[in-house]
Amino acid sequence: MRKEMFQHEISVLRDTFRRLIRRHAKTNITKLITKTHPADMAVLYRFFTDMEQKTLFDLMMDTEQVSEFLTELDEPIILNLIGDEPPEKIAKLFQKLGVNDQADILALFSDEKTQSVLDLLNAEKQEEVEEIMSYPVDSAASIMTTDIFTLHQNTVAYEAIKELQKQEKSEMVFYLYITDDDNRLTGVISLRDLVTTPPETSLVNIMTKNVVSVRPETDQEEVAKIVARYNYLAVPVVDMDDSMLGIVTVDDVVDVIREEATEDFLQMAGAGKDREILLKSSWENVKSRLPWLFASWVGGVLAAFIIGKFEHMLETTVALAAFIPVIIGMGGNVGTQSSTIVVRGMATGRVEAGGELKLVYKELRVGLILGVLYGMLLGVFTLLPFIEAPASLGIIVGLSICSSMLIASFVGTVVPLVLQKIDVDPAIATGPFVTTSIDILGVTLYFLIASVVSGVV
Repeated sequence: MRKEMFQHEISVLRDTFRRLIRRHAKTNITKLITKTHPADMAVLYRFFTDMEQKTLFDLMMDTEQVSEFLTELDEPIILNLIGDEPPEKIAKLFQKLGVNDQADILALFSDEKTQSVLDLLNAEKQEEVEEIMSYPVDSAASIMTTDIFTLHQNTVAYEAIKELQKQEKSEMVFYLYITDDDNRLTGVISLRDLVTTPPETSLVNIMTKNVVSVRPETDQEEVAKIVARYNYLAVPVVDMDDSMLGIVTVDDVVDVIREEATEDFLQMAGAGKDREILLKSSWENVKSRLPWLFASWVGGVLAAFIIGKFEHMLETTVALAAFIPVIIGMGGNVGTQSSTIVVRGMATGRVEAGGELKLVYKELRVGLILGVLYGMLLGVFTLLPFIEAPASLGIIVGLSICSSMLIASFVGTVVPLVLQKIDVDPAIATGPFVTTSIDILGVTLYFLIASVVSGVV
């Protein structure tokens, strides 16, 4: 019900904005923009034409919402809005954005344009943005916030509260990070602990000293795992000397989890890894999916070649051909299920080093049980009166489906484990490799079993 209400509200807002744009009612548009949440505006922008997007953004430039709005937008839309704008206008817009958001947007531009914008920023901001951009794209530094608030460990509680009350721009004050004389991170205190402790208590006596932190080059997916594991609201980012560089907050981690999950699912389906693929053109979609489909094409050609080699067997037992799609389809489904479970387990940290053999054995048992059940079911099906075939067909089909599902579960489990061992992303190569290999192995086994059981070679 809530989803339907939200969709209805978005639809009404979209139609209202379009009506006001046609009437050139700029004052009313501005009022409606200020009343609409930036996240909702970002959703609305997916339904507007380029002209409508530009018109609304020009009116939004001077509002307080523009900074949060830009952080919610899809990357292709950001490029459409400000990609062709002069550096001076972009630099003016950056005054409303945080350093990490500036770095994210500049990463979308060419090197020449990025440098032109950076030259217009003040020296301090320029240095901060360049430092963030020097780290890998999907690292902790790329999503950290540098507007942080720290306290010295010898500060007493009531002084800490006074200092906290003076802070307006600091991000995420639910945690207070404590440093020593060398500005090294030594502890952390929750806001609740601070306000419930006696006023004269020194922070060093109430802080938690075992602080979980990350390096700036740590992969953002690892940061997300830490936040999920410990239920933190933020994670500090420290350099080699344990000096604080910034924090990664839970709202950024939620975005990371969504983006990484989307990327993994797209890659496993062989649709590339561009998270904004729905906003790309048809030709761009074709280019991202073409290489992965080629792997399936190769598998299909090899399977056809194998079937051709057993053409004489099909001539003597025509009913064999009717069950080829079942053998391939069932094996492919089991392999895909096993590989999806394993890849997802890796992404969530549930597949740990040392437990690989146990996982393989478990999936083999699952494949065997499923194979026996469906092998018996399919074997009985071959006895139906409308299927004119020898009695041995039931044994052939039953053994083939059992073997195919057993091998499929093995391949679907082992392939992502092996790919991880050789530092190849399992989400990228598992899908095409598993389906292609199972198609070839399934057909080969089918005809080999048929030749042994029926005696036709």
